[in-house]
Amino acid sequence: MFNGDAELYDRARPGYPAELFDLLPVGRVLEIGPGTGQATEALAARGNQIVAVELGPQMADVARRKLARFPRVEVVTTDFETWPLPEEPFDLVLAATSFHWIDPDIRVSKAARALRPGGMLATISTHHTASGTDADEFFADAQECYLRFDPDTPPGLLLEPADEIPMDSAEIDASPDFGPATFHRFEWDQPYSTQSYLDVLTTYSGHRALPPAARNGLLRCIGNLSDSKYASQITKHYLTELRLANRLTTATR
Repeated sequence: MFNGDAELYDRARPGYPAELFDLLPVGRVLEIGPGTGQATEALAARGNQIVAVELGPQMADVARRKLARFPRVEVVTTDFETWPLPEEPFDLVLAATSFHWIDPDIRVSKAARALRPGGMLATISTHHTASGTDADEFFADAQECYLRFDPDTPPGLLLEPADEIPMDSAEIDASPDFGPATFHRFEWDQPYSTQSYLDVLTTYSGHRALPPAARNGLLRCIGNLSDSKYASQITKHYLTELRLANRLTTATR
């Protein structure tokens, strides 16, 4: 889905709050779906030894170039589902905005098999939420563009406040391999120009799935809205959520 324009993805996608990585253990790390290495760089800078498993060859190529200065990072181009786990277990398995792409029937159990007893599974998700400021007005206005060009847009769609986004631990709770999940949340703002905002929209799977004519019309409509009414300045309010769970010492690898 994202492999076709890895350079744009790397340039446009927002990163992660630096303090998030301070909550993760340092050691041997398996990263699932690193993309172009936004989270991997932060992990590597903290001295971790990392095996990063990335399905998209172009994404993996960008990640290898960015991470070349870290000799303890290996980027493997394959899918996590069929990748054979190495004999040596990991201290941390991390999936940064990628866990939802992995087969739900095996992602938790295989992550458990990859970990040493007591090792940590960490998943990161990012949500665009209401800020309670005038910045929300732009996104309400932009829904008119979505209603025109994306037939799947529900009418009356509004951004949710961060405190209304549920903390989902169902798959961890159902696993016999992990203890209870804990959550850490970070709220932050990212300013965009019109062009940088259109660039980030172009990296989203829902926008990429639109027919070219509809996608181009949607982007043109949003761009015109930004330029004509909002002086080409847009601010997105993000909620980044870190979910942590430790592998039980009684689990079998």
